[in-house]
This record gives sequence, structure tokens and C-alpha cells, in this order.
Amino acid sequence: MSSSRSEPLKDRVRKVALVGTPNVGKSVLFNALTGRYVTVSNYPGTSVEVSRGTARVAGQSWEVIDTPGMYAIHTITEEERVAREILLNERPDLVLHVLDARNLERMLAMTLQLVEAGLPVVLVVNIMDEAERMGLSFDLELLRQRLRIPVVGAAMARKRGLEEIQQAMATYQPPGEPRVIAYSRLLERDITAVTSLMSGEYQLSPRSLALLLLQGDEEIAELVRRQEPANGAAIEQVVRDVTFVRRESFHLDLSMERKEIVRKALQGVMQIPANRRESWGERLSRLAVQPVTGVPLLLLTLYFGLFRFVGGFGAGTLVDLLEGRLFEQHFNPWITGLVKGLISWWPLQELLVGEYGVITLGLRYAVGIILPIVATFFLFFSLLEDAGYFPRLALLVDRLFKRFGLTGRAVIPMVLGFGCSTMATMVTRTLETVRERILATLLLALAIPCSAQLGVIIALLSKVPGGLLIWAGVMTLLFLVVGFAAARLMPGETPMFYMELPPMRLPQLANVLTKTYTRMQWYFLEILPLFVLASVLLWLGKITNFFATLVSALTPLMRLIGLPREAAVAFIFGFFRRDYGAAGLYDLQRKGLLDGRQLTVAAVTLTLFIPCVAQFLMMKKERGWRVSLGIFVFVSTLAFGSGYLLNDLLLATGWLSS
Repeated sequence: MSSSRSEPLKDRVRKVALVGTPNVGKSVLFNALTGRYVTVSNYPGTSVEVSRGTARVAGQSWEVIDTPGMYAIHTITEEERVAREILLNERPDLVLHVLDARNLERMLAMTLQLVEAGLPVVLVVNIMDEAERMGLSFDLELLRQRLRIPVVGAAMARKRGLEEIQQAMATYQPPGEPRVIAYSRLLERDITAVTSLMSGEYQLSPRSLALLLLQGDEEIAELVRRQEPANGAAIEQVVRDVTFVRRESFHLDLSMERKEIVRKALQGVMQIPANRRESWGERLSRLAVQPVTGVPLLLLTLYFGLFRFVGGFGAGTLVDLLEGRLFEQHFNPWITGLVKGLISWWPLQELLVGEYGVITLGLRYAVGIILPIVATFFLFFSLLEDAGYFPRLALLVDRLFKRFGLTGRAVIPMVLGFGCSTMATMVTRTLETVRERILATLLLALAIPCSAQLGVIIALLSKVPGGLLIWAGVMTLLFLVVGFAAARLMPGETPMFYMELPPMRLPQLANVLTKTYTRMQWYFLEILPLFVLASVLLWLGKITNFFATLVSALTPLMRLIGLPREAAVAFIFGFFRRDYGAAGLYDLQRKGLLDGRQLTVAAVTLTLFIPCVAQFLMMKKERGWRVSLGIFVFVSTLAFGSGYLLNDLLLATGWLSS
């Protein structure tokens, strides 16, 4: 242990790490302990974000670390590796293991691993309110006696158990020796064969390290090699011998033995009623994951959520109110007159209130068109998230996504991409393998429109009979074809998929509004400077004639896909932001420059067009220059190729000709 442990407790900041699987309420507990004083940063050497905050408990200062989700000490994903690195390297004074009371038996195996590792553990049995509504009852005092660690029942969404957790933090006394979990004679023999050769100093107990070595944990093997200069080779040989002899049964035997230990520990602890009635949330949860009922439920959700609420209300009613009435009829004429009355220099007038003015165009697009669409999307997204729908959706699409080399876990960045593709590209870091992250990044850049772009396109094409169906069909077809082909061409295997299901419940208004506000704040602070920058660059392009030259250079491409010269402006806008480009189409449609066929072709091509600057920079940050440029060239070529073929098809068939 580090020397700082010998310092008087009042003279130093203690550390507490929150661990547990995803969707068990760790973040809610973290927020309850820390309040608003939180920092979020990437863990050194990784792309995984870790939240840190401070808390004051019984006069003692604590640093609270919200670790990424982990299912066991034996790690698989990058998030699990980071969580274990925190336990190994940062040596927390206390580990709060948060688990779901409804899944107590399945999650308690990790508690045993933490205890066996010699870590200072307090068990937080969370979501007790949901479990009690299901008719479950618990004797947590009996569980405490059997595990010999503090056990606290909690429902953190309602702040229940917070005082007990703080008391456990203030009064915790570490055990003298790690708790020994007794296994079968055969497994104990294997453990002893390894531990008898270990003499180094470790944060985890030798028994825990021996089991990790026998499970083939390469990072632990490297750690032991460094700590055992004399016996390292002998330990490796013993591990090889044992794993060879037990190669067909070791992992299964260990899993079954831990399951039996958990079962005995829970005897008399958890009471399940014999005839328990299924709640509405459980019925809805069951329907949401079955293809026969889950697909229609998904289509209804998309129709009422995206098409009606985001596309109809957000991109229609709210945009008409803000952009059409507020800006076009009142604000822009007023500010134009004011600026021209105060400023006589024409170039500066053009910069502020001209055709591409920072105020008349940039602010109008950002606030009048983009803001209401993004706000309605994030509100819709937060409602589904708080209801617990996304993990069910992940299970529903897992089989389909496997054909693209992805798992159901990728549905989260895909759905988030409909809000902001830049944010979604960042979230791909939660996927398990590099191959999966590249595939998800490609599909996000290709066929997933952001909420603002989607809202504008839905609003525009809803006026074109059949246009919206053709656009959706082309996007879906290319998503499937490119995803399927990329998965076959890119080497590697699809990882295993597992995900905890949080309770399905009515969204809590406070949670929904907080999540929506946080995302809106992040998004708007990101796009407003880019809209201002885009307006400045367009202004520079206009007064230097570079913009006219660029439009002229793109004119042959526009003609190739059957669009007028003016459509090049929307594609230039799209380079700065996808939603900026969609708003440019909105202007062209209002001026009567695009008929139904051209509007459909433009919508398809612009959706497939190169990612916006912010998304491209995020791709470069997450995937590197080589992958990002490859995706850039591929999707740009495919966009105009698809636009050309679609335009020819529509001309040949006479569809949408008006």
C-alpha cells in the first residue's frame, strides 16, 4: 500500500471508487455524493472518460471516482480495463460496489471477487424500490453477516440510503486479512500451485491474481512478470500446465462454483413470492425485446417520436414560429436596419447582416432552425433513455447488427447519431473492439443524419409524395449493403454481447429535463461558434470571389445529379455542418428552386455527403488520419454516385416529376 495510507485521515483526501455493471445507478450515487463539483476527463492512455468529484462526509474530504461499467475483475472491454486500472493504480480507500437488487444473484459474483481480492468493499444494493414493487423482500443484515462486509439497501433515484452510505464511508474499518472464498479441492489445488510461488507485493490478493492468471488475463500476467523476477518463469509454467490440463472445463468450473457460492450466500436473504403479478413495465420490457412485437413497437416509437414530434412539431411548428415569424418578419429586418444605420462600411455590414451575415444567417440558422429541432430530438431521446428502452432496443437489433460486424451495444451511438453525429462518434469508444469502432464510425458518417438535418429533411420531403419513402429506402439500403460488405472485408470477429437491463418505468420529469438541458448546452455551445465561423468564411469567400469560384467548381457535380447551380451552396454549407446544409436546402425549397425529384436527390446526396467539420475532427481524434481520410473519400464518392443513379432512375420512371 502507498505511504499516504499512514497519514492521519483528517490530513488527506481519501478516495472512494464506485464500481458495478452499467445501468445499476452508479452515476446517480456519484451525483448525490458530489453535487455539482465534477470533472470529466479521459483516463491516461485511453479514450475512456472517467468522472471525478469531491464530497465531504463527517468532516472528511473524499475524492469520488465513477468508474466505467465492469462485469468482473477479469476484464474484456476497454471500459472494464480502465475500471480495474483505477482499482490497481489509484488504490482507493473504499470501493462502493453498486448492484441492482432485482438481479442480486447474478451480480453478487463480482462482489465475491472484490472481497476475495482484498479490496475495502461496501455493498450498495440499489434499486430497492423497484425490487419491492415486484414483491421481493431482503434480509440485508443476514447478507452482511455472510459476506462480512457492510451492506446498504438503497434507491438512489429517490435519495433513499444516501445517509447510510455516507455513514458506512465514515466508519469503515478495513479487515485484517482478505476473505478466503473456499472452492472445490481441485480448484484449490490449482490456486495453491500458483500462489505458493508468488512473493511480490500487489494491490490484489495472491488468490485473486492466481485465478486471473488461470483465466488467461494477459495484463495480470505482465504485472506478475514484473513483480516476480525470480519465480516469474516458474509461475508461467505452472499456469500453462494447469490451463492445458483443464483447457476444456476451467472457465465453466470456476463460473459454476462461484454461482453455487452465491446461491448459498443468498439462502434466506431474498424472498420471491410464489405468485407474483407481472408489472406493466415487465410486460412492456418483454414485448420490446421480442421481434414479433418489438419491431412494431420500434416503428411506432420512430413514427411518433421522430416523424411527428421532431419532424412535425420541432422542424415544422417551432421552426415556422422562430425562423419564419420571429427572425424573418421581425428580428432580421430590425437588426439589418439598426446595423446599416450605425455602420457605413459595406464589408462590415455584409459580415453582420448580409446574405451570409453572422446575425442574419448564422444566428438565424442556429436559433431559428437548428435549436428547436435539436431540442425536440434530445427531449425525445432523454424520454426513451430514462424509460429504459435503449437496452431493450440493443437486444432487439443485436442479431441484425452482427451481420455488420457489430453487436447490439452499437445501437446506442447509432441512435445518438440521430441527435449529433459528432457526439455519437465519440461514444463509439464504448464498443469493445477497434474493428467494431471503425465499422460504427463508417456507418455514422455515411447514413445517419443528425437530428437537425433529419428534422429539416423530414419537413421538406413530407411535402413531396413518395419522396420521404424513397429517401428512407435509399438510406436503409445503403446502410445495410455497406455495413454487410464492410463487415466481410474488414478482418476480425464480432465480440460477444451482454448488457444489463435497467427497469422499464415511467420517465421522471426532473431526470428528462436535466439530461435534455445538459445535451442541449453541449450541442449549442459547440454549433454556435461553428455557425459564426461558417458565416465569416462565407463572407470572406463572397468579398474575395472565392465563394463564387467554389460554387462554379461544384456546378458540374450539381448538374451531374440533376440539381441547379444554387444547390452547390447547400453542399458548401454541409461541409461546415450537416444541419447547416439541410437548412440551405430549406431556403432553396422556399424559393422554388427545387422540384420534388431534385429535392429528393439533394436530400439523399447531402445526407450521404462528407461528415461535417466537427464530426470529421472527432473521427480523426478517435480513429486517426488514415481511417478518417479513407472514410471521407469513400462516403463522398458514394454520395454523388448514389445521387447520379437516383436522379437517372427518377427521370427514367417519371417518379416525383412535378
